[in-house]
Amino acid sequence: MRRGIVVAALLLVSACGKGDAVPSNVVATDTGQVRGEQRDGHLVFQGVPYAAKPERWKPPARAAAWSGVRDALKPGSPCPQVGSSYSEAKSTDEDCLFANVTTPSVTGSRPVLVWVHGDGAVGAGHYFNAERLARQGDVVVVTFNYRMGVFGGFGLPGLEHSGEFGLLDQRAALEWVQRNIAAFGGDPGNVTLFGVSFGATAVGAHLIGQRPLFHKAVMHSSFTLVDVPKGTWYPDLEALPSLAWRPVPEIQEIGTMITRELGCADVECLRQLPVEKLLEHPQIMNIFQPVGYGGSLLPKLPGESLEAGEFSSVPMLVGATRDEHNSFVGLFRQGPMSAEDYSGLVREAFPDRAAEIEREYPVSAYASPKQAWATVLTDRVWARATFRQNTLYAKKAPVYAFEFADRGASTNPEFPAELHGANHSSDIDYLFPDADFDKDRGLSDHMIKAWTDFARNGTPGWPKFSEGQYVQSLAPGAIGRVDYAAEHKLAFWN
Repeated sequence: MRRGIVVAALLLVSACGKGDAVPSNVVATDTGQVRGEQRDGHLVFQGVPYAAKPERWKPPARAAAWSGVRDALKPGSPCPQVGSSYSEAKSTDEDCLFANVTTPSVTGSRPVLVWVHGDGAVGAGHYFNAERLARQGDVVVVTFNYRMGVFGGFGLPGLEHSGEFGLLDQRAALEWVQRNIAAFGGDPGNVTLFGVSFGATAVGAHLIGQRPLFHKAVMHSSFTLVDVPKGTWYPDLEALPSLAWRPVPEIQEIGTMITRELGCADVECLRQLPVEKLLEHPQIMNIFQPVGYGGSLLPKLPGESLEAGEFSSVPMLVGATRDEHNSFVGLFRQGPMSAEDYSGLVREAFPDRAAEIEREYPVSAYASPKQAWATVLTDRVWARATFRQNTLYAKKAPVYAFEFADRGASTNPEFPAELHGANHSSDIDYLFPDADFDKDRGLSDHMIKAWTDFARNGTPGWPKFSEGQYVQSLAPGAIGRVDYAAEHKLAFWN
């Protein structure tokens, strides 16, 4: 870490000459100088390489040094992706390992927050506007891209790091932060890793197996312990023990099948294929969203590691949203749903408990069968897993639990009104509000303060989860303790 800082300082001195004034928007990294943009009360550096253009299905390598000052005024390319029903983002560029830094000033030593975006098949770091988070919280915020889908999670027998390339990119970004963030006004000794959904699940993965390159963790809607009862995510999807993880041999088996279907016999043939050819394969980006375990990074199923207490103990801020599964019912159950359809879905997913589930969640108690089904899955799939996860973490680490509960947060016009609410990842806009943010500004300000207080001193301002299993509800005009277990009927599900 010190060597990186020294090298950066030498680069800056040699470029400017003794006694020359250094512009406040020019920073020396360990691979060269970058020029950012001065905005209202902060600076933004975009498209800074944290690693070289990755070789397909090989670990990331250090970026090559450059001479002169490199403009960091616009984002680098997102990693390859085909878009989805909820994202139009597309890319075929494998030169995509870029970081973005938002800082109040390049002088000083502020807490650092490093953001891992979610999904695992679409997305990029620069889609998240960190201006208010950095300015109001007086922190440095880093966002970055990483390989996703088939490029991040592919595997074949004999291929080293099968299923791990996306995680390796994330670790490379954290290594870059350790070497360089002091030059941007950040404290490399006070780094908080935070993420949502797949990104939050990745945060949990970085607490297992290796020494973490961060000091605190924040997880929004992690699915580390989330399972997949039959038909609960996509129609006709068979039951899976985990949404996030697959054993490496299974990933390699799927990779072998895909290799044959693409007309190849080995990985070298696949490496020669155009990006478009890989992305055209049916569902290929989603097939490889999960991360492999039993390889070099994750020794076993992460849930087993949590149960055994085999994870690094750092302060954690962990939570979920009030209406997590509304989003997925809205996206993947777009046709009409009758009361009979609801009963059929319950029987398919939970054949041994269907009758008692329908008594506990009668369709007549909800605005529609879709809302009833979404509530069942929010409680059974998300709340149950989140509460169990927090309980396991709290046995070893300080845990602060939250539930985002602004039911006006998500109003997707394509969803029926009863599926609006505090949906999956709807809390993230409150931490990364842009100029068009039209939700509760007071709640956004409160969350930014709590999150940056946690990054600064390890507490968001409410009691630990372990002290009476405290969960903080975050809703406009209703910030305070919630009986999370009762609200989500966890006694019934457990």
